[in-house]
Amino acid sequence: MGIDYTKRPKAQPTPPPAQGYPAQPAQGYPAQPQQQPPAAPVSLSKVTLTKSAPSVSLTKQGSATGQIRVNLNWTSGAKGGLFRRSSGVDLDLACLWEFSNGDKGIVQALGNSFQAPYEGRPIIYLDGDDRSGSNTGGENMYIDLSASAMIRRILIFAYIYEGTPNWASANGVVTLFPANGPEIEVRLDEHDQGAISCAIATIENRGGELVVNREVRYIHGSQSKVDEAYGWGLNWRAGRK
Repeated sequence: MGIDYTKRPKAQPTPPPAQGYPAQPAQGYPAQPQQQPPAAPVSLSKVTLTKSAPSVSLTKQGSATGQIRVNLNWTSGAKGGLFRRSSGVDLDLACLWEFSNGDKGIVQALGNSFQAPYEGRPIIYLDGDDRSGSNTGGENMYIDLSASAMIRRILIFAYIYEGTPNWASANGVVTLFPANGPEIEVRLDEHDQGAISCAIATIENRGGELVVNREVRYIHGSQSKVDEAYGWGLNWRAGRK
């Protein structure tokens, strides 16, 4: 005798649940899922590195490809502050770099060192020098991550070429814009008013994995002191723009 699937056994009435306990499903019927409150939305557009969460893996989030743009920007604030557009203060973006073949150097406007070449190919380059702070787009550096195997480490930093240090008035922020994945933000939210330079972030190749690490370390001195703090070992001489 065949089974008629159009007929279902008559469910027995279910007694009301005891107070404080959930109802059980009636025999032959699936339990009804309990409604959960909606989860808070998660932003995938930006990762902010902090003291408590200082690192992010470009490789693990799928961002270790293409070209990454590093942007330095600052605001003048309501009262203008040190970095007001008319002040003439020159805040520069730079990086120390080291490649897997042992080559090392600096990318900066000073001395017209705008590129870091690897066998004649520019892996890192600075797009210009905003001497007045009038460029609302700030200063930008580009790193070719398709050459990640050639990169050992990169230290991104900023220094004040002219003017009296007052980082608290700048509201400085460095943002990394990968070709894929969320942007990565490092805010200069700790201040040392006597420092000329600020080491902002490192990009390191850790066994094939590219990792960005927040530094925000203020240094009393210019490029040679940044070198000394991180053990780069370059030879330094006076330079001009």
